Amino acid sequence: MDFHPNPRQLGWIKGAIFALALVPFVRMVYLSVTGQLVEPLEFITRGTGDWTLYFLCITLAVTPLRKLSKWNWLIKLRRMLGLYVFFYAALHFTTFLWFDHFFDVQAMWKDVLKRPFITVGFAAFVLLVPLAVTSTNAMVRRLGGKRWQWLHRLVYVVAPLGILHFWWMKAGKHNFTQPIIFGVIVAVLLGVRLVWRQRQMRAQQACSCSMPTARTGSARG
Repeated sequence: MDFHPNPRQLGWIKGAIFALALVPFVRMVYLSVTGQLVEPLEFITRGTGDWTLYFLCITLAVTPLRKLSKWNWLIKLRRMLGLYVFFYAALHFTTFLWFDHFFDVQAMWKDVLKRPFITVGFAAFVLLVPLAVTSTNAMVRRLGGKRWQWLHRLVYVVAPLGILHFWWMKAGKHNFTQPIIFGVIVAVLLGVRLVWRQRQMRAQQACSCSMPTARTGSARG
């Protein structure tokens, strides 16, 4: 289906996605404030972590979906979706720092160094920070397109770290269903990029190899 929204329609699409992306957060706040949760800390910690991974997968899916559907306008949604990855990751980290350690940074740091699943989760969050900070157009211009692109490839490191964090967290309960699902999705989304990249490199090599031949032929003619 060929669909190319005009600026007004795109604005409505962005607004709808922005509002929908806040629904999980509003729900968590509402359930916590109204006292409807038996274990609010566990619910919020699990919910913010899950939604971080949901939005990470959605963000990674934008480029493959754009290439397959030819809907180039989808790329204009990627930044907002990526910021929601950071938003829910920041809530997840804040929950850990606040409710688990009551803002005791020293105790938090000992926990980070002691428990591997927290170590990789913390590393993933730290790597998300520069991606969020450099998400503006001004930072793209300041860094330059190529350096900005290289920096934002950190998301390819963040994704496996996030899955590993989730896997180790679930390992204690021997519940690997969700980590496996997330892992497969991320592997497919990153694998598709790798295949496309290899095809592009082969095409460039074939083009560079054929150019001297063409020049030689034209010279002889």
